[in-house]
Amino acid sequence: MSSAGGLSRRRVANASTSSVSGDDLANGGRHTNGSASNGLAATHAGSAFEGGNKIACDPRDLDQDREDTRKGGKLPRLTIMEEVLLLGIKDKHGYLSFWNDSISYALRGCILIELALRRRIALVKDANRRKNPLPDRLVEVIDDRHTGETILDETLKMMKAQESEKFTINSWIDLLSGETWNVMKIGYQLKQVRERLAKGLVDKGVLRTEKRNFLLFDMATHPVADVRTKESIITRVVALLTATTSTIPPNALDKEGTQSRVTRAVCLACAAYAASVLDNAFGRLTYEDREAAFQRCDEVLAEFACWPFGSSAGPNTASGRRREAVRIGMGSALPSGRESVLGLVQEVKREMSEEEDLGFELIAGVLEVLSKLDSLL
Repeated sequence: MSSAGGLSRRRVANASTSSVSGDDLANGGRHTNGSASNGLAATHAGSAFEGGNKIACDPRDLDQDREDTRKGGKLPRLTIMEEVLLLGIKDKHGYLSFWNDSISYALRGCILIELALRRRIALVKDANRRKNPLPDRLVEVIDDRHTGETILDETLKMMKAQESEKFTINSWIDLLSGETWNVMKIGYQLKQVRERLAKGLVDKGVLRTEKRNFLLFDMATHPVADVRTKESIITRVVALLTATTSTIPPNALDKEGTQSRVTRAVCLACAAYAASVLDNAFGRLTYEDREAAFQRCDEVLAEFACWPFGSSAGPNTASGRRREAVRIGMGSALPSGRESVLGLVQEVKREMSEEEDLGFELIAGVLEVLSKLDSLL
């Protein structure tokens, strides 16, 4: 077998000298790696067998491993924004409800939560910040490296460019949503967030693109292609919000090794509640179970929309207070879920890097803004 056909013999480490090719004998009994044929085993530099040496690596892989270690785990496949959008999309039709006015604002809050979990932004470390309410505390960029997600990188770039004049949590959500009367700041609005997130899910194989006719015009829709991915998200949300004990069910969390998986589960449930997409997830529950799940979500949001976590006095949303009043008026025997939420609070605190974690404090501020979304709209 000569090299005329473009092939060469791969020599395995620990191979005997009797397996020397004819070309090696013609070269005076030398191996192709330059070592003498003295009966010792030759190690091929690119061999995939035991004893082979790694000949090349991507330095970015090493950086990613170090970053995963620093963050406490690997990043999930989908961002919180994509999971909230996926919960709201109709499986077969591929579009969101036309009457949903909350999801656009909630998605902008999810962008800040995702950047905080990835340790890109945090609150400004200032002792006087506690004098201001959570939504009115200033945000700063602590790491401007790219995340690999287009919308996150675009937001991070705008925040970095605005370092001279820092904005508050509430201001950033308003600016990203386009909710401002200042014409000079209209350029901060993120446009077509839902469509861009849907196209990102198409690239990840979760959705597919179709063209649908709506009488007067055609519109691109994105039906669900990977049903198992959406089912896993629904299972996690339902398991978290139907649990009645302080122990977190294993199926309520993402797979083991995921970065801040308890915090992500809490943020997903609260953001989906604020975006009014939980109805799709609770379709398989009975009426009583649905009401109990919504009540628990109210309690979870109340405990995490404050700082430090778990220092709330009760439901923080208008719908939560109404649901609590109905529960008391009907004489429900269900206990208040605050005791069952305390276990969730303790698990989230274990994922914090320190007691005064400015990134998690920012998340609490975003959740407080989302908890008042029904009154804002």
